[in-house]
Order: sequence, then structure tokens, then C-alpha cells
Amino acid sequence: MVEGVINSGADSTTITLSRTVNVSSAHTTNPVLNATVAVQSDQNVSYPLTETTNGNYVSPGLNLDVAHQYRLSITAPNNEQYQSDLVPVNITPPIDSVGFKILSVPADTGIQIYANAHDPTNKVKYYRWEYSEAWKFHPKYISYYISNGTTLVVRTQAQDVSTCYANDVSSDIVLGTSAKLKQDVIYQNPIIFIPSTSEKIEAGYSILLRQYALTADAYNFWVSLKKNTEQLGSIFDAQPSQLTGNIHCITNPSEPVIGYISVSTVPSKRIFISNAQLPAWLPIYPYNCPEPFCIQSLRTCSDTVHLGSSSYYTLLISQSNTNVDAGLPPLNGDQLPGYFFVEPRQCDDCTVRGTVTPPPFWKVF
Repeated sequence: MVEGVINSGADSTTITLSRTVNVSSAHTTNPVLNATVAVQSDQNVSYPLTETTNGNYVSPGLNLDVAHQYRLSITAPNNEQYQSDLVPVNITPPIDSVGFKILSVPADTGIQIYANAHDPTNKVKYYRWEYSEAWKFHPKYISYYISNGTTLVVRTQAQDVSTCYANDVSSDIVLGTSAKLKQDVIYQNPIIFIPSTSEKIEAGYSILLRQYALTADAYNFWVSLKKNTEQLGSIFDAQPSQLTGNIHCITNPSEPVIGYISVSTVPSKRIFISNAQLPAWLPIYPYNCPEPFCIQSLRTCSDTVHLGSSSYYTLLISQSNTNVDAGLPPLNGDQLPGYFFVEPRQCDDCTVRGTVTPPPFWKVF
């Protein structure tokens, strides 16, 4: 399988090569390593891509001449040769805006992120989008203390694990078309729905949207792939169709190859959403947190150091001399409380699923 778009502009091009796996396999990916990959023009000019990791092959900005056509050339480690058809450069119109709607239908409470775009030349008609997400989040409880190996000390600011950042990239196929309209206008095309219970929108969220112009053939390929990968659930659903892409095995024409290589400019737009813009929704955390259990009159951690330093549990989410209260601040100075409360690490240490370092583009809310 060949995934990616040849970016004709100043941004990088990434092509991912993999081989299909059996649906019963324990492995979900089978990357193709040590291949030779290049973009070729109709004038036999070649632009090599460099292998990075996991079957990814990358080139810096190509800045291609839009007057010519281009294709992808691949030589696999077994010397099999693959080529895509020569295709013209699609000039993708800019993204007009990225926005969101608050949905309050009981079955679909959350936010729907959408995109607006239009082509003043009225030529594009077919669009595809990809996105990268980033979000700020907190664990369910706050850990105020940490073991230094012999005793417990109050966490310093550098040891704080109550605020983290995570990220993800789109794995679904997002398409839109204005082919049935008189004007090439895309209005509030759905991009991603985020439930109100998701921790993605607990504290702050950002999405970077990338837009691709498609030909009619490329659009039909992506529609078929979407049906095959997202809409199958039972024998009564549409059955898998033959995917006809534009990539072929030159040395073995009978070998099926999945993929459609397009060449286009790739405009992008980023937005930020703060929790202040949303209703007072409460997240449902993606892990199990039992009721905190208490260790009484703990003055040193010598008798529980294994528990405190293990990968599964952390000391200590909170303190109280009378009850389990995860919201109390630590005592002043070096005085330790009489009771400590213990939780599985993921419940009060956000670094299990994220990093305390914000992304370089992050906006302070």
C-alpha cells in the first residue's frame, strides 16, 4: 500500500509504504523498509526521498513547476518496480475557515469541527482533508508528593505531573465535494466529532487542518477506500469493492497495489479551542481509577517504597487527616500529613499518556 500526497509547494512530502496484513494477524502494520523512492517529472527529472522510520520516505519542499506532470517511482528491496501514473499539479484553494458547533443532542453531545472553502475558478470540486490534533489535559487526581528513596517530599514545580499535552493524527478519511452545486463552495464540511466526555476538550484543544484538491478519479478512489474501511459491519453492508488506484507494479502487473498518488499544493489552517468556549462538561477518563486507599501515619516511605516507586502505583495523590480528599494542598514546610492516599499511576501522573512540555505552537489559554 502506498500512502501520501506529493506536495508541490515548499512543505515536505511524506510517502508511507506498507504491505497488507491478514485481518486475523496480531500486527496492524507491515512497513516496507529499505526501498528507493523518488518523484519523477515528465521531463525525467528525479527528486529522491529519504527513508526515516516505519516505512516513511520524506523529501523537503519540492517547489515543483506546475506546468509539468509528476509520478512516484518505487524500487522495493526485492527489486520489484512500482510507478504511479503521471498526473498534473492540482492547485488547492485556501481554507476559508475552520470552526466548530456545539451539539447538545443526547446521543451526540460534543463539538463538531468543520471546514469552509471555495474555489473562485470553479474547477476543483473535490476535496480531502487530514488533520493533526493536540490537547492539554489533567489526570483525575493531583499528586503532591514524591519519594526521594528514603522519605516523601513535596513535588517541586519541575516534578509536577498534573498538566500534560498529547497529540494525534487523523486516521479516518474525510472527503467533500461541490460537484452537484453551481458554485465550488464547501460549507461546514464535517471534519471530526469530539464527544463532550473526551479529555481532548477538558482544558485546551488545537487542530491543524490540511486541505487537498482531488481529481474526480482520485475522489472516487478515496470514496471506495472509505466504504471498504469504515462502513463495513455485517453481511448486509456493502461488500469490499476492487480498489482501482493509479499505482502499478511494473515488474509484475498482476500484483495488486493499493494507493492513489496526487500532486497538489497543501494549504493548512490551525485553530485553538479553550474550555471557556464550551459548556461545563466533565471528562470521562480513559482509564480505571478505583477509590483511593489510605496509608495511615506514614512518616517515611521505607515500608512502602516498592509501592511508591512501582510503575503501577504512585504515592501520593492527596492528603487528609480525616477523609479522602484529592483536592487539598500540601502542608507547609517539611511537615508530612498523617494520612496518604494511593492510586494507580495513570490516575495522578499525566506523563503516563503525555508530556509536560507544550508543543512549540501552543497558545496559552
